[in-house]
Amino acid sequence: MKQFTINDVAAHKDAEKGMYIVIDNGVYDVTAFVDEHPGGAKILKRVAGKDASKQFWKYHNEGVLKKYSEKLQVGTVKEEAKL
Repeated sequence: MKQFTINDVAAHKDAEKGMYIVIDNGVYDVTAFVDEHPGGAKILKRVAGKDASKQFWKYHNEGVLKKYSEKLQVGTVKEEAKL
């Protein structure tokens, strides 16, 4: 599975470049899912390119993540060396 830096994910914040979000350590491409999202497209657009873990877990359970992770997960966030 591909590894992304936080900066890689941050570059994917609109439909042109693809919309990626981070949930826990997973990177998910929600570009094609935006219009299907039951909570509406606006919320996904607001968190695109960011870590959405807090917002995700507030409204979803683990079953939701399992249901969509195979289809939407494109990688993981790699640990960056702290200087």
